[in-house]
Formats: sequence, C-alpha cells, structure tokens
Amino acid sequence: MNYSKEHLLESASGFAMPFEPVGEQPEVSLGYGEQKHPFTGAQFNHDGVDFVCPRLPLYALASGTVTGTGNDAVHDDYVIIRYGKYDVKYGHLSSSRVRYGQRVVAGEQVAVSGDFLHLGVSVEGKSIDPMAFLQMVYVNMETLRALGVQTASDAAFLSREMPVINGYEKDQDVILDMMSRYLPQYFQALMAGSYVPSERMQQGIRNIFAQSADSHYFYEEMPTIANPLGMTQRAAPLVSKVQGMLVSDFLAYMASQHQVYVPTWSEEQKKSLIASWRPMVSSSIH
Repeated sequence: MNYSKEHLLESASGFAMPFEPVGEQPEVSLGYGEQKHPFTGAQFNHDGVDFVCPRLPLYALASGTVTGTGNDAVHDDYVIIRYGKYDVKYGHLSSSRVRYGQRVVAGEQVAVSGDFLHLGVSVEGKSIDPMAFLQMVYVNMETLRALGVQTASDAAFLSREMPVINGYEKDQDVILDMMSRYLPQYFQALMAGSYVPSERMQQGIRNIFAQSADSHYFYEEMPTIANPLGMTQRAAPLVSKVQGMLVSDFLAYMASQHQVYVPTWSEEQKKSLIASWRPMVSSSIH
C-alpha cells in the first residue's frame, strides 16, 4: 500500500516523513483500522500504520514532550511523544535516543527503527488514522511557510542570510504550538469571511509591499523554496514587519474567535491586541 505525497509531512531530514524513505513513497506494510494479521491471517483492528523502514533514523514531527518509553508485547520497544494534544507512538524500535519527560524539537532524532516502524496517533486516548495526522501536519507546515514563519528546512537560510526579528521571539514556541492546532481554522475563517483582518493590518501590508517594490527588494537573487521572492539581507526589515503583522493578526483571530491568548501576556497586552483588531481608519506603516 502506498500513499501520495499529499499525505506526508516535511521533516527536518528534507523528506515528508518522520524518516527518510528509500524510494519516492514510503511502503506501508499494514494500514490503519480493520486489517488481516500478516502472520496469523486473523482479522483485527490496527491502531496505527506500519512502515517498511529498516534501521532508519526517526525524527520528531514537531516540538513536543516525551510522555512514554518502554516495551510491550505488541509494539516491542517504543517511544511516545506528545505534540500539542496528539500522542504519537513510535513502535518496534531498535534503539531510542530520548528519555521520559524530555522536550524535543521538530526534526530532532528521537530513535532508530527496527525492521519496520509502527506509528500510532491518539487524541485524548482515542486512536485516529496516522495518515490523516501526517497530512494535517504537512498542511500546517506549508501554511506556516506561506505566512513567512520559518520551518526546519528554512532555518539554515534564515540564520545564515536573513536574521528576522518580529517581536514575538520570547513567545515563539507557544505561538507555533497554537498555529499547529488552529492555522487551518484561521484560513477557513478568512476564506469564508467569518473573520476579517483589521483595516490597519490590510493597509499596512499593502504599503509595505509597495514600498519594498519601489526599493527593489524582490528578486535580487535566484528564488528558492526557502526564499521564493529572491530577497537578500537588505530586505530583512521587510520580512520582520510582515512576519510581525501576520503573527499579530493570527493572535487577534485567536483572541476574538476562541478567547485564547499567549499565557504570559498581561491583561493590558490582551486588551491592546483586541483593540488593534477592531476596524480602524487606514494608515500607512513607516
């Protein structure tokens, strides 16, 4: 059984899986749900997906915490990592590189597979299809990239050529966790018109890009996936402003639609965020 690339996430290895597949697509030896046991032939409910990936490094799919390690009769040596509200189990391991309670970041190696990998995903104790989870994370990462938020594969470019300061560095981990959960809803609300960015934000984005085009910030070098507008170090202030405005709008959406705020914020910061979202007279950003 094979899955198309639309179902895959992009890990720090440069591939769209928690391991580096040997071919174009990872081979699945046993799918999710009602399956026939490969050895006994009996029908049973499989709570994960088994991938053919012998002795390959396994990576963290996002930033998270190791909530379980051990050995059981079904999955042999295993590691469980919690990413937001999702518990992801890596089973049938030949070795583990993490310990219980350890924090991990996206792309960090956490284990090595055995003859194959069992990947299981659950939410609040309820099993879900891992392929649906992988697809969700992949879409979230593509969305983050579209918003200008760096992903693991872009980090080298940004750190080497374009250090970006957008005002949210202190709360970056918390905000990225919020984005990993709510970005699809944010974009659905934008497309449906149930959430509309403030006039100030919309006008500000237009002004920034108009000023940047006048300053010839775009296509100064060959565009790449990490740098689609071909910008150089000279454009770092532009990137910082745009990132800051887009993150601010996402946080305004979270506050106005879900009453969710960055935990470390004061009441004054929360009120200021809501006030900035309300429709205002358009103004230029200098």
